[in-house]
Amino acid sequence: MQSGSVTTPFGRRSMTLALVKSQFNTPDITRGKSIDKWKVYRDACEARSLLGLKDRALAVLHALLSFYPETDLRDKANLIVFPSNAQLTARANGIAGTTLRENLALLTQAGLIHRNDSPNGKRYARKARDGSIETAYGFSLAPLLARSGELAQLAQQVAEDTRRLKLIKERITITRRDVRKLISAAMDEGTPGDWEMVESYYVTTVGGLRSAKTLQALAECLDDLVLIRSEVINMLENQIIPEKSVTNDNDIRQHKQNSNTESIIESEPGYRKEQGGSVGANIERRPVQTPSFPLGMVLRACPEIVMYAQNGTVGGWRDLMSAAIIARSALGIGSSVYQQACEAVGGENAAVLVACILERAEHINSAGAYLRDLTEKARRGEFSLGPMLMALLRSQSDNNRQAG
Repeated sequence: MQSGSVTTPFGRRSMTLALVKSQFNTPDITRGKSIDKWKVYRDACEARSLLGLKDRALAVLHALLSFYPETDLRDKANLIVFPSNAQLTARANGIAGTTLRENLALLTQAGLIHRNDSPNGKRYARKARDGSIETAYGFSLAPLLARSGELAQLAQQVAEDTRRLKLIKERITITRRDVRKLISAAMDEGTPGDWEMVESYYVTTVGGLRSAKTLQALAECLDDLVLIRSEVINMLENQIIPEKSVTNDNDIRQHKQNSNTESIIESEPGYRKEQGGSVGANIERRPVQTPSFPLGMVLRACPEIVMYAQNGTVGGWRDLMSAAIIARSALGIGSSVYQQACEAVGGENAAVLVACILERAEHINSAGAYLRDLTEKARRGEFSLGPMLMALLRSQSDNNRQAG
């Protein structure tokens, strides 16, 4: 803080711990620091959503800055302005006195200005003999200078969030179009499949866009739409190309690339012990297939798997795969059964399967037998993860609505 002390308001205005904290949180001004006051103001305007400020408060801040005679806020300069309420009202587009006081309080709470009240509550300045200002009472602009770097970062964050929001909205529009037209084509041409179920989930997901206002909420809706599109494409592919030769399948396997060069089974210590040696010597290495669905969507559909993750967090696919190893043991799924699932659908997708089974564990008599059955169906091209995740997402959504 520039003054090096905490100031309290005059008269009936009470002092709160929030005001004390805002003064504590104002960093010291770096010696020799200088910044264009209007640059700081523009950054504050950009970051207003993060600062909790409305346009009226920013208009008052603009008026306060207009009373500072220089362009740059500088260290060691007098950063206190002392206009009357009448002067501030005139420069803040004639807002009412009550509104003015409310927004001055908001600017203070946001830590953009500090009050420096005189003994009688008036705003004025005392000048030295040489005409320079010796003491001033009013509103200190020192927090703007001290926090100029922080405000610039907040402004950049808002700009980045705005950019990401625009991209997500564009992807939502394109994905909605793809799903709608693919479902319509399949239904119009009588393609076999449970298209009514897919369309029902699509309509529900699109309906959720109305209440999705935040970046995270829109991203979750996009994940759901991507899941539906993936499942629709899989269903169409199975109908349009019903049979694939084993030779072609092997060729595709050989050309698949993945950054994870180790099998999920090879990373499981317990399996090494069960086999009595190195897994690599006994098991053919197979590349792990790329996961079919976004990780965030999987975690929303299967939140229970997080309990089995190290430190209780899943930050990436490797974390999910490690958690699945522990969960499959808790579910009584043998390592050989899990190995077969990894070979059939890939390590990441096998981990998703375990997460889904864990979520429905109380309705499944034998998790091992269930996974073995799904693995065999996957090998025959008769099983897809999409409907299972859709059902779990719908169930989680229903539970959240009931809880709310």
